[in-house]
Amino acid sequence: MDYLDRLSTFCATLDYRALPHEVHEQLGWILADTVAAIAAGSAEPELRAIAARQPAVESADLIGLGRRSSCESAAFINGTAGTFLEMDEGNRFSRGHPAVHVIPAAIALSQERAVSAQDVLAAVVVGYEVGSRLGAASQLRSAMHPHGTWGTIGAGAACARIAGLSASDMRQTLNIASSLTTATSKQTMLEGGLVRNTYAGLSNRNGLLALQLAECGFSGERDGPASLLGKVASEHFDPAAVIADLGQDWHLMHNYFKLHSCCRYNHGTLDALDLLAAQAGLPAADAIERIEVLTYHLAAELSDPAPANTLAAKFSVPFAVATRIVNGSSALASFTWDAVRDPAVLALAAKVRVRHDPAMSQRLPMERPSRVVLTLKDGSQRVGEAGVNRGDDASPYTREELRSKFMDLTGRIWPAAHGRDLLEATLGLARLQVPLEHWLGLLSRPALANAN
Repeated sequence: MDYLDRLSTFCATLDYRALPHEVHEQLGWILADTVAAIAAGSAEPELRAIAARQPAVESADLIGLGRRSSCESAAFINGTAGTFLEMDEGNRFSRGHPAVHVIPAAIALSQERAVSAQDVLAAVVVGYEVGSRLGAASQLRSAMHPHGTWGTIGAGAACARIAGLSASDMRQTLNIASSLTTATSKQTMLEGGLVRNTYAGLSNRNGLLALQLAECGFSGERDGPASLLGKVASEHFDPAAVIADLGQDWHLMHNYFKLHSCCRYNHGTLDALDLLAAQAGLPAADAIERIEVLTYHLAAELSDPAPANTLAAKFSVPFAVATRIVNGSSALASFTWDAVRDPAVLALAAKVRVRHDPAMSQRLPMERPSRVVLTLKDGSQRVGEAGVNRGDDASPYTREELRSKFMDLTGRIWPAAHGRDLLEATLGLARLQVPLEHWLGLLSRPALANAN
């Protein structure tokens, strides 16, 4: 039995009821966090415009939009919405965002087929573990964006688990899904190319397609993941790492959540600023002469001080630093069009210089470090440093912080009472205490008329 047989057997036979209590609890928060990101992203005008073009088919909900479409369209639209605001959870080992590549497809398919809550939850666990483990076992080419790559295989695994496929058919689905990944460009995030937001949506849609193809008798390569990640999209692939401690060490237990509304690569720098703020407060923008940021190579690439739009702003260290200081926050409101056009923010961003420290890169993935030096006009300096980023399992946010985030995000489109009901139902679903039908009914609520 090779690694792919073992992985496929794990996916086909996982019993959600037998998983440890802490896995149920963590999955509940991952599910809640992802649903909140989808709901909040559904308010974006570009998302609403593309959603309006989807066929009017009564199969699955377009979350937050008050209408239904085909299963494929729901997976695509909800997956796209979930990445729009850069608030979706991620995993430092896979160097990407496993949940948002899996959960929209699982929700859509569960609305199309008669399945149990435990089957849907098992599918999310399976999809998360497959995607994250494949991501961790590979080293994508430097020009590739992690969205839309290994996440497609995770989505295929989740869909096949909901369909109840055997281990051999699961393997066939994973092989097919490997050929349905997209050649995603990292440059899109740096330039603010909004097409980047569709990558996770495409993964969800193509995961469904992989299942449909497998059910219709299509086949893939003998070992699609190794072909894709060992030869095509990645510089290196370690099959043994994919199944190391499989079913014992859960990748979803090592995830991270985000409170800073921007790329994870900014978070070390923002954590360092938060530490400075907690110690003595941050200086006013007009008192600052220059700002130097020393960080790891992935973060150092985010060096554009004048981002073209809100997406590019979320992938700019200079902008993130400037908006945090000027607006006193790194939450959603600090990365809007108003913030991107704010002369005070842009003037301060122009004073930020970002440099790569090879020693900091060596500390990945256990830490994502940054050192920030604020030099004031009076010649004095303030220095802040961060290693492990807040939100990682090594420095987790409190449940109350995650609850507040959930309410803030869902508050963009739903009344607070509905947000509270949905959060409790989501956590209860993960404990197998809330019926799947009730939870799906809560997701179907349309947005408030003035949602934005």
